[in-house]
Amino acid sequence: MKVGLISLGCPKNLVDSEVMLGLAQNAGYELTSDAAGADVLVINTCAFIDAAKQESVDTILEMAGHKTDGACRRLIVTGCLAERYRDELRAQIPEIDVVLGTGEVPEIVNALGAVAPGTAPLAFHRAPGALAPWHPPSAAPGTPAPPAPAPRTGPSYLYDADTPRLLATPKHYAYVKIAEGCDYKCAFCIIPRLRGRYRSRPADSIVREARALAARGVRELLLVSQDTTFYGIDRGQRGALAGLLRELNRIAGLAWIRLLYLYPTTIDDDTLAAIAECEKVCKYIDLPLQHASNPVLQRMKRPGSRDKYDALLARIRGAIPGVALRTTFIVGFPGETEADVDELCAFIGANRFDHVGVFGYSHEEGTSAHAFDDDVPARVKRARRDRVMRLQARLVEEAQARRIGGRARILVDGPSSEHELVLRGRLATQAPDIDGAVYLTECDASAFRAGDLVEVEIVAASGHDLMVRPV
Repeated sequence: MKVGLISLGCPKNLVDSEVMLGLAQNAGYELTSDAAGADVLVINTCAFIDAAKQESVDTILEMAGHKTDGACRRLIVTGCLAERYRDELRAQIPEIDVVLGTGEVPEIVNALGAVAPGTAPLAFHRAPGALAPWHPPSAAPGTPAPPAPAPRTGPSYLYDADTPRLLATPKHYAYVKIAEGCDYKCAFCIIPRLRGRYRSRPADSIVREARALAARGVRELLLVSQDTTFYGIDRGQRGALAGLLRELNRIAGLAWIRLLYLYPTTIDDDTLAAIAECEKVCKYIDLPLQHASNPVLQRMKRPGSRDKYDALLARIRGAIPGVALRTTFIVGFPGETEADVDELCAFIGANRFDHVGVFGYSHEEGTSAHAFDDDVPARVKRARRDRVMRLQARLVEEAQARRIGGRARILVDGPSSEHELVLRGRLATQAPDIDGAVYLTECDASAFRAGDLVEVEIVAASGHDLMVRPV
């Protein structure tokens, strides 16, 4: 029995995929990366915004073709889209055999086991045009958000250090989910409905998992959750994140520990002190702020204000010298004006973030913002996004120019996809996949391998990327 899995969406979803792979392998299934040769195909989906939903649906439909043109006898859909549109998926895509929500990860083995060896693939016949992009049903703009469905038992699920897990990342880094769910009620976000209430893992479980990963050769640990700085607060343990960082910092073999998905109201001074003190913790703050205009922040149901964000960023920089700041913003939220975008640009210019991501607002049913009119046209959203990204590109270009001639330490990720004699790596201020990269040249590429730390001199810059040579 060969099982193939496609993971879509964020690193938090990737951890779920890795757990499902580990459970499948532990149960004796053979894993394959060849979709055409898989007996069972699993698609772990994302449903955060429209683009993610469409990618998930397109992937399901593509994989459904293997039930008639390949070896596939069973199609399983898991993750956020499955949690959000369980009944609609089964009704509109009959090739799907099993739908597992976000809290049903352990059920993957039972779902796989339902296929009898030697069973012939099932044939499905669609009317012409039936494979056109599928869109989940949505209410008319301006209508109130539908009531939340009755909670299932699934959203209480949370893996632990003893759960089988097969890493899908390169061997030298791994994501560790320290908590699941979210208690915030941001107007634009569907995650609390998909993932349930916030629940932290016990610290000893995280530390045991981290030690096991380090023993397997993992050099960089990336801690993820919906709000990493809320860690422990749900258990009445304020300050738990700082204590966790100090414990992880003592693990032999780890070189870097990186925090992702922090929240502006839960970053306390003890956490900042731990980041500054622990030599293995990257001086890197990933802080999704979403906007800087007070009226927009209020409608988004986000905490804080422009003045409070300015003060917070100054406090972070004061506590952690040389810290790199990453953030994300949403443009085109209902009611946003050009003046609001001017405010956002002024905020970015004043604070000069190292990394910025900008998204056009996605009008999602099931969120409180769905009751607003989606009154910013798509073309205006795109224009505002482009404006903010052009500003950020100029600021990055200026910052990169100041780096040339300096020295740094990089973590080697492996050969560049563009040239076998060039190595690709990252600074401690760059997270994998979402930030820029560093390209190591003028060296014997065979002298270094993935996971090595190398002292380099920065010789040139190109956009978000840097060119370096070994010292």
